[in-house]
Amino acid sequence: MKSIKELYRIGTGPSSSHTMGPRYAAQQFAARNPGASTYRVTLYGSLAATGKGHMTDRAIIDTLSPTAPVEIVWQPQIFLPFHPNGMLFEALDSEGNVTSNWTVFSVGGGQLAEEGETPTASDDVYHMNTLTEILDWCQRTGRSYWEYVEECEGPEIWDYLAKVWDTMCKSVERGLDREGVLPGPLHLPRRAATYYVRASGYKSNLQSRGLVFSYALAVSEENASGGEIVTAPTCGSCGVVPAVLYHLKKSRDFSEARIYRALATAGLIGNIVKHNASIAGAEVGCQGEVGVACAMAAAAANQLFGGSPAQIEYAAEMGLEHHLGMTCDPVCGLVQIPCIERNAYAAARALDANLYSAFTDGGHRVSFDRVVEVMKQTGHDLPSIYKETGEGGLARDYEITE
Repeated sequence: MKSIKELYRIGTGPSSSHTMGPRYAAQQFAARNPGASTYRVTLYGSLAATGKGHMTDRAIIDTLSPTAPVEIVWQPQIFLPFHPNGMLFEALDSEGNVTSNWTVFSVGGGQLAEEGETPTASDDVYHMNTLTEILDWCQRTGRSYWEYVEECEGPEIWDYLAKVWDTMCKSVERGLDREGVLPGPLHLPRRAATYYVRASGYKSNLQSRGLVFSYALAVSEENASGGEIVTAPTCGSCGVVPAVLYHLKKSRDFSEARIYRALATAGLIGNIVKHNASIAGAEVGCQGEVGVACAMAAAAANQLFGGSPAQIEYAAEMGLEHHLGMTCDPVCGLVQIPCIERNAYAAARALDANLYSAFTDGGHRVSFDRVVEVMKQTGHDLPSIYKETGEGGLARDYEITE
């Protein structure tokens, strides 16, 4: 498996696969072809189907246009075999001849891949790739998941996770402070500030849930408006992990060091799914985004509360299992409906999974790795209209009211 730095990417929304990835690809292509007279970029499949709502064209044009004019070609009906999010970059000379071309795929979490390889990823740093193996290692050595992360990544991972946590906190706080309407044709009002204020009027148990909702909404709304966030594991699911950890930090006063360890554990969970299945909504639906984020947050919370490696694995398993089959059906191709609400609900569900697991000894029948396998197969079985194309589910036949 790759470094969790490849999972936790600091950048701007609204979509890791539709905005971050194409922007990174455009940067690389521009660096290779600085003398082009014109750029032509063809977007395929899911990337083309919802690219306008996700601002894919803006990300590419803003990156390439300082060098040369850009033409965007949309091909939503053509799905390249390797991955639904395909892009063909072409550099043209003054006579319109193609001087260079590059087919690349945005495979989720902001990561790029050519067919059969991942040129933007770091080298493998983890020698165990399943949670079953790592859980066995923890039980044999008496160590924790975060210690396995440190062993593989080196002590410098803590400096990186400190930056991740700082960015997450700032995205929560910015989102709580902002009001108004999110960009796009849905004219969706921000709700994080209202939820935060209203939560203060409830007694402690309801207040706690309301605050978690507000934190998740805050980050998700920042993402929807193109603000700086951390993929955890994606832009579309970026509100879940920060909401849970920010809430526990505020309410339980956990130290920064313990938060970083929880982030390491959460990153390991997300990394296992990314390596063995997918975190791309265009490939496996929203179960690979919000479902994985819920599993990550559940594991992080359980660790903070002193869960054993077996209990942490169980919390993560429940977080993902109960999102199996979730479709990715963004209305108008925007990362707003139902994405923002899903982040809030998943944050609450992560805390529930943590609590449920805490009442057990960690023993259960279905392993996390088995759920990952099922998620992958379920995602492949889903029709393409339910995988970030904006053609099915909630997105179908939706009419915009101005």
